Amino acid sequence: MPESAEEVYARVVAAVGEQGRLPMPPVHEWDMFPWEVVDGVLQPKIVQPPYPDAEPSRWGESDEKPCDTCANNDGLRVWETERWVVTRSEKPGGLPLVLMLRSKEHLDFPDMDDRLAGEYGRIATWLCRIMSRLPNIARVHVNRWGDGGSHLHVWFIARTARLPHIIGSMAAEWEEMLPPVPEDVWLADIKTVARKLATHEGRALV
Repeated sequence: MPESAEEVYARVVAAVGEQGRLPMPPVHEWDMFPWEVVDGVLQPKIVQPPYPDAEPSRWGESDEKPCDTCANNDGLRVWETERWVVTRSEKPGGLPLVLMLRSKEHLDFPDMDDRLAGEYGRIATWLCRIMSRLPNIARVHVNRWGDGGSHLHVWFIARTARLPHIIGSMAAEWEEMLPPVPEDVWLADIKTVARKLATHEGRALV
């Protein structure tokens, strides 16, 4: 069962105290991070001029940047069908549960035919419904970002109910800042989600 808001808060207090701040993840090193500190003030970065030609290749679009999803993610799979797989991260983060739905075939989101798109819609709805009905979960955010890897992947991010600030699009940032969820709790919740998905279709791998 996912932790309650009180349990998550206790985990934070144990790490940094009631008035302490969690350590800053290295977001300032990310090219896509849109802010920087100038003269002690947080400000938007200066917008850079366009690339002279095409954008840089993503992972899976060139021999120099092969697709790591195609190469190896067997150990992180928790559920699968003939054409789809749900994966987890290697270790827990700060949010209760973050899972990823991927196509087995190497293609991008706009490349799905109508049949695959219909399957995606059903599986995404099942996954969001199952995760959001776990105890202590308020919302499940569904996000598709495609600027890093070209292989179709969609994030399902569950957030804890009743925790101020840890909401909306910034919930993904808290995943890296909050102390990690206890691994036994995390693994048990992953198994629950996988087994409930398998009642609809496919098979659980955990």
